[in-house]
Amino acid sequence: MKVKIGIINVSDRASKGIYEDIPGKAIVSTLEEYLTTSFEKVYKVIPDEQDQISAAMVKMADEEGCCLIVTSGGTGPAKRDVTPEATEAVCQKMLPGFGELMRQESLKYVPTAILSRQTAGIRNHTLIINLPGKPKAIRQCLDAVFPAVPYCIDLIEGPYLECDEKVIKPFRPKQS
Repeated sequence: MKVKIGIINVSDRASKGIYEDIPGKAIVSTLEEYLTTSFEKVYKVIPDEQDQISAAMVKMADEEGCCLIVTSGGTGPAKRDVTPEATEAVCQKMLPGFGELMRQESLKYVPTAILSRQTAGIRNHTLIINLPGKPKAIRQCLDAVFPAVPYCIDLIEGPYLECDEKVIKPFRPKQS
């Protein structure tokens, strides 16, 4: 079975072609550096509309069979920022530790990281992670949380993901 990973860039302007989808490409580039497991990308650029974000997540998880969905954008306090709400609407379990660690990491660089509402959750056998929209922040946040991602996917009965340990070292507890 082919490993599938969903990438969603949430952006009104990028979805209309007003500017290039740089955040989504940053996610893909980072995942390609991390993973030695080959994977198929399921990719979408959609506007800041909660129903469209949720629908894309549901389709990627339930129909496309993505084990991981990574979003960028829509995590701030602005009125149109609704990615965390869309994620919470489709997940059975939320994993607040992801958002806590990402904000902690981002605070090393910008004091406005406290305004970010990154989160993560589980829908069936899919881990969904919401990242900020800036490529530099995407990498910083993924570097912080990704060591836990392969084991989380193991726990939710997803595929076994292998990483290039020279780039990112996943943590899996030793079997006793």
